[in-house]
Amino acid sequence: MAYTIVTGAAGFIGSNLVRALNERGIKDVIAVDNLEHAGKFPNLVDCELADYFDKRSFLERLAEGAFDGAVDGVLHQGACSDTMESDGRYMMENNYRYSLALLDWCAEEGVPFLYASSAAVYGAGPEFREERRFERPLNVYGYSKFLFDQIVRRRLGEAGTQIAGFRYFNVYGPRETHKGRMASVALHNFNEYREHGRVRLFGAHAGYAAGEQKRDFVSVEDVIAVNLYFLENPDLSGIFNLGTGRAQPFNDVALAAINASRAADGKARVDLGTAVAQGLIEYIDFPEALKGKYQSFTQADINALREAGYDREFLSVEAGVERYFQAWAGTR
Repeated sequence: MAYTIVTGAAGFIGSNLVRALNERGIKDVIAVDNLEHAGKFPNLVDCELADYFDKRSFLERLAEGAFDGAVDGVLHQGACSDTMESDGRYMMENNYRYSLALLDWCAEEGVPFLYASSAAVYGAGPEFREERRFERPLNVYGYSKFLFDQIVRRRLGEAGTQIAGFRYFNVYGPRETHKGRMASVALHNFNEYREHGRVRLFGAHAGYAAGEQKRDFVSVEDVIAVNLYFLENPDLSGIFNLGTGRAQPFNDVALAAINASRAADGKARVDLGTAVAQGLIEYIDFPEALKGKYQSFTQADINALREAGYDREFLSVEAGVERYFQAWAGTR
C-alpha cells in the first residue's frame, strides 16, 4: 500500500486537496495537522483517510522509518499563515524547519514533494516573478517561506525526485471558515453583507483610490487543479507562482459578494457606483498598523506555470466568488 501524505490536512487548502484526492479514487491518504485548537476538524468529516497524525508525532514516526517505502507523494500545506504573527522563533520553527525536515526525508526516499510557498515572499512588489531579485518579504511569515524557497533552489539541480513549490496568491473558497480574521476577503465580505447589509473596505492609500488596491485573487478550485496537475506529472519541478495572472481591485470582490447574495435573495444586481451610493460599500481609513506591511498590489506572473504545460483557464473574481457564495450559503 502506498500512501499520499497531506500536511495541514484539516486546513483550508489541505482539506480541499484531501477531498479532491478522494474524488479521484485516492483513499489511502494520511492526514497530518495540529488539532490542539480543534475548530477545523469539520473540514475532514466528508473525507476518507487511511490515518491521522499530529504534526509533531508525525516527524517522529518519519525518523523511526515508519513510512519508508510506503509513500508515493507528499503535499505539504501545513504552516502558520498569520502575516501579523510577531513570534519569529515560532514562525521559523513551524514553517521553515518543519518543511526542511520533510524535504530531507522525501529526498532520501525519492518521494515527490509538493509544497505551499506564498506570494508574501515578494513583499510590496511591483514585480511578481520567480526570481531572487524580486523577493523582499515584509513580514516574518513571508521570510519563512522565502528562506525555504532558497534551500529548494539550491537543491533542484541535484534532486533525484520531484520538488515543486507553489507561491499562492490570495486564495479564497470553501473550507476556510476556521481561519477567522485570516480568512479571505471574499468570506469576510459575505459575512459583513449578510449581517450588516454593507461591506467595508480600506479607503485611499499609497496612491490607490478607495477600494482600488489590487490583488491576484485565485479560487481554491484552481489551486487544487494545479497541485493535482503536478502530482500527475512527476517530471515537473521548480518554484511556480499560483495566481490567475490578473490583478483585480477589492471593489470587485465586494461587488461580487454583494451581487451573489442579492441574486440569492431575488434582488437585482448593482454596479459599483450604485453600491457605493446606496451604502452597500463603505470605505474606512487605512489602518496605521498595516502601513509599510501591506501589499497594495499583487499580480502573479504565470509564464513559468504555462511553460510547465498547465493551460487551464483560471476563474475570474466574478465567477469564482459567485460559486463560492453558493457553496458557503449551502453550509450555513
